[in-house]
Amino acid sequence: MSFKITVEPSGHVFSVNDGETILDAALRHGLSFPYGCRNGGCGACKGKVVAGEVSYPAGQPGCLSDTEEAIGQVVVCQARPLGDVVLEVHEIGKSKDVPIRRYPTKVVQMEQLSEDVMRLCLKLPENDRMLFLAGQYIDIILPDGRRRSFSLANAPHNDEVLELHVRHVEGGEFTGYVFGQMKEKDIVQIEGPYGDFYLREESPRPMLFLAGGTGFAPIKGIIEHALQEGVSRPMTLYWGTRTAADQYLAGLVEGWQHQGGLNYVPVLSEPEAGDGGRHGFVHQAVVEDVADVGGYDVYVSGPPVMVAAAREAFMQRGLPKGQFYFDSFEFASDRQ
Repeated sequence: MSFKITVEPSGHVFSVNDGETILDAALRHGLSFPYGCRNGGCGACKGKVVAGEVSYPAGQPGCLSDTEEAIGQVVVCQARPLGDVVLEVHEIGKSKDVPIRRYPTKVVQMEQLSEDVMRLCLKLPENDRMLFLAGQYIDIILPDGRRRSFSLANAPHNDEVLELHVRHVEGGEFTGYVFGQMKEKDIVQIEGPYGDFYLREESPRPMLFLAGGTGFAPIKGIIEHALQEGVSRPMTLYWGTRTAADQYLAGLVEGWQHQGGLNYVPVLSEPEAGDGGRHGFVHQAVVEDVADVGGYDVYVSGPPVMVAAAREAFMQRGLPKGQFYFDSFEFASDRQ
């Protein structure tokens, strides 16, 4: 049996399965509810029941006072609906709504996705969760206080671990450590989330995504969030790398395409013998394919030279500045 939750003031509607908490259901549907610990201890996820009833099978959470309960306040990470519910809650829609915190994390998975890209999965303490918007980034805090920034590659509904795509930079201190010395169970200090690169859900326009190399990471998070939320606006991903082998999660993207979730165009700047597909620079492929780029929201992530070239080319073709969103990062040996 499932029940319907109607959210005010956004008007979002989603279903909660039998035995599922309201928060878990909201995240499963791709909604950005505020939350913290997800175990009823912090109260960050409180909302107000306008109509309907909820229950707490494990008992009333300690962060909810009797007075708050009497006026309809609920802790949505623990609350289970007893029927259809109208819930008043402030949904997270902008980066300024997301608190920045520092966390100790444990390395729980390391997977080499290509010759020079490592998938690094970090797990927060058992009673903690990081609230973030798909596409944002975190800082890794080194023992001497220096920072290394990496985009989050997972979507908020899948927050059991934080997924990073780390490219090995020649001479890079931290990336050299990841590829040469880091091991599972190591402890890593992080801080975040940061950044204004996230999905503008209120827009009605189709979306163009341009990724350069590991600039795919935040775009992966945004696309997975959009697919989870059931966004119906057309999405096209242009992923620019040197060779076909550098498209380190091509199978995942092809799966999205086969499911009808988006159109995928791999673009290779230094193709090897036998590499098919488009050759050249990724922004040029978009210029060749899209006559009216001004009708799109454009999300670009990758090295600064790629971002700058894309911005100049698209602005010249009528893309309004307010429809260009970017995550620009430099692979410099003294930073990485």
